[in-house]
Amino acid sequence: MARPRLPSPSPEVFDALYRQPMLITGAGGSIGSALALRLAGIGPDRLVLLEASESNLYALKRRWAALGAASDFGGVRGSGPAVPMTPLLGSIDNEPLLEHIFSRYAPRLVFHAAAFKHVPLMEEHPLAAISNNIFGTETLTRVAAAHGARVVLLSTDKAVEPTSVMGATKRVAEQIVLSASGVALRLGNVLATRDSVVKIFANQIARGGPITVTDPAARRYFLTLDEAVNLLLIAAAQPEPAAVLAPVLQSTHFVSDLAHFMADTLAPGREIAIDFTGARPGDKDTELLWSAGNEIRPMEKRFGQDAMVYVDAERLPAEQLGAGLANLHAVAQSYDLAGALAHLRWLVGDFRPSQAVQELARQISLPNSL
Repeated sequence: MARPRLPSPSPEVFDALYRQPMLITGAGGSIGSALALRLAGIGPDRLVLLEASESNLYALKRRWAALGAASDFGGVRGSGPAVPMTPLLGSIDNEPLLEHIFSRYAPRLVFHAAAFKHVPLMEEHPLAAISNNIFGTETLTRVAAAHGARVVLLSTDKAVEPTSVMGATKRVAEQIVLSASGVALRLGNVLATRDSVVKIFANQIARGGPITVTDPAARRYFLTLDEAVNLLLIAAAQPEPAAVLAPVLQSTHFVSDLAHFMADTLAPGREIAIDFTGARPGDKDTELLWSAGNEIRPMEKRFGQDAMVYVDAERLPAEQLGAGLANLHAVAQSYDLAGALAHLRWLVGDFRPSQAVQELARQISLPNSL
């Protein structure tokens, strides 16, 4: 499982981000909260933290208060960083709330980490994934652009040649952000995040096993949480508009190797069985950070040449993207899953829906059957 650690942000990255007012969506999630706490040490003018889960937002406020940071709503100043923090409970599809945020706090940089990310669960709830990941992103990006703010989208390797609704919706989200001259950062599997494979394996090992792995052939890109935050900072500081970025990772790793490593580390001398349960709907054997036909370009050395590359991914013309989103919105609003999948495939030409989601589309005939 060993590989070289990705480089940390350069001083030029921190200089570019210093004193900027920022907004983080999905701020209470694993990556969003880690990013918020890291930014507290960089010195933004203000951090607005938008989170749809009240428990996640409350937990983030407690962690922030432990740092001694300043909060508009109950945080306290202490010996830690005195960065004004505004926690807000709400969703990215609440346009009046977003207008309030941008009008009152004027964030210039938006880290967009709010999304539905669980692949098999989104195969069961594809219209929810479309609503949140696509139309939530569209609303956020439209309001941000109207106020002159730049969006940095936390994307995924599952957006490349997607076989899941989650991956396809994140690919469309990339197109939306690129159309507003924003940045999309594709990450692999981030270790130790909430509900990550590491957490699942650790719990299974603690119970004595077995460890469940979908398939012996399953391979994934893995990053640490700290590396993911570093990459987001670098992505936000790089100067090129409308960019897709991907980390410099040499190879994928077998998920079964991670299972063996964790069993040997957490339960030395014990025999922990590994059960292969079969691929889940939407799963692929191996993920990609870019397609074979994409051109890859290095970043400027002062920003992160050894950490990330530019991916010259396919871009939809603005009129085609707008028409596709309008058509998708119309059928999604009427709970027409078959129509939504058809329009999603029109927007993402290499999307191959799973048999499970296609069967679900055949079963759904009335809105109240969902």
